[in-house]
Amino acid sequence: MSIKIELTELPPPLLEFGSPGDFTDPRSGLREAGPFDLRFGAARSEKILVGLVGPREMVDRTALWLERCKGALDADNSRTQYPSFPGFSAIFRADLITASHLTVAFEGSNSDLDVALALVDPKLRFETVLDVFSTGIKRLAESEATRPDVIFCCIPDDLIAKCWSIENSLTEEDRTAAKALRKRKVDNQLALFEAEAIEEQPEDLLRRDFRRALKARAMRSRVPVQLATNGLVLDGASGQGPATRAWNSCVGLYYKAGGIPWRLRANGPETCFVGVSFHHLQTTKRHLVHSSIAQAFSNQGEGFALRGGSVDWSDEQGREVHLSSEQAAQLAVNILDEYRDRTGGIPLRVVLHKTSMFSAAESQGFRDALSSVPVVELINWMPTQFRLVRFGSYPPNRGTFCRVNNSKSYIFTTGYMPELGTYPGPHIPAPAELRSDLPQDLSVSARDILALSRMNWNTAGITGGTPVTLAFARKVGGIMSEFGQKGDEEPLTSFRYYM
Repeated sequence: MSIKIELTELPPPLLEFGSPGDFTDPRSGLREAGPFDLRFGAARSEKILVGLVGPREMVDRTALWLERCKGALDADNSRTQYPSFPGFSAIFRADLITASHLTVAFEGSNSDLDVALALVDPKLRFETVLDVFSTGIKRLAESEATRPDVIFCCIPDDLIAKCWSIENSLTEEDRTAAKALRKRKVDNQLALFEAEAIEEQPEDLLRRDFRRALKARAMRSRVPVQLATNGLVLDGASGQGPATRAWNSCVGLYYKAGGIPWRLRANGPETCFVGVSFHHLQTTKRHLVHSSIAQAFSNQGEGFALRGGSVDWSDEQGREVHLSSEQAAQLAVNILDEYRDRTGGIPLRVVLHKTSMFSAAESQGFRDALSSVPVVELINWMPTQFRLVRFGSYPPNRGTFCRVNNSKSYIFTTGYMPELGTYPGPHIPAPAELRSDLPQDLSVSARDILALSRMNWNTAGITGGTPVTLAFARKVGGIMSEFGQKGDEEPLTSFRYYM
């Protein structure tokens, strides 16, 4: 039996910045044209107030690091892959402001943090350390005159060693769910090739994560936070040079402070891209459910996350969890409502991404609720064992779209990158298979996926291979799970609180 393979090389996606130009690399675009929100004129702020919370030594190190970021930092080893950092103001056309009145430092050997870290009981220590940082965040957030735009939580090494994560108190239902997740992970051999898991993992049920817990607490104070460890602020403490660390941390800082670093080049109808995923959630009665999560992004740069309906957990569900048609419809309605609140109207096109197949009920629910939208696409982005090998030293190019027997479609979002002159990955690149619930041109979906993989505002790098609609599913789910179900309060929707 013959196999027909059609290959198409899709170009790198074009991005938009503060002034016109053709850019595919966020770093060159920011250097030459500035951030996209320069187009907003007087509506954007030219000052960013940065709060600092942590032990005195780490606060001072972080303040010194931010001071270094105000100036130029030389390129790392490769000027193409790791270019120099011109300085925060030169890139973002805004000034970083730190000051004593924007700082909460834990002083002395008997500080609240030292006392908390000395506690013997791991769970009490975890909660008490969390309380100490939360109190500092709340204190800065409640200052009306000098409320910071973003707060750096300065994390010392001994905190990471003593309470970065702790074992959860598990019910039998929790343990069974973790076992099922572990089996699913073993069954998926492709996990061996993932740089970082994007969906819930067994350890997410078994252990509590300090980072997620802190971000959930900070959300209640309505201020985005960024974590600063020695790996960020000290040279030689991580595998990255200062210029690379500055690029990545400052892009995230600028976005969390309310800026829009870049956006996709407008091409076609106004589109809302949505990723649908699931995460375990403990209800107020300690009952375990699968909570649905929608991560949505407009091509204007708006990003938000919503918690949708819940599905009772059962070990008979197998590998996939599905919403009822009513739950899918309600989630779609909520997405449109949030989109309308943020942009003033509804999109002309909605594209939903999911790493598992859409059930018939989900398809019906989403399509019925989105009937007012002219174009609705339900796309599965799924890991696969399919591989392509070509003659020579390097694997297929990033952006290779492959059709097999006119029936299966694959997109390589990682691979050889001509603009870098190398393949920046440790393993053989694995494409994702694309499917749709209705017949359509999946090369358009492939272009969307390729573009969305460059919409991660938590980094300035261009080597990421997961679309932003799905890239943060695990992190968003973990923070929403930590936020819990306390009263009528819902997690904040802005993506700034989750990155």
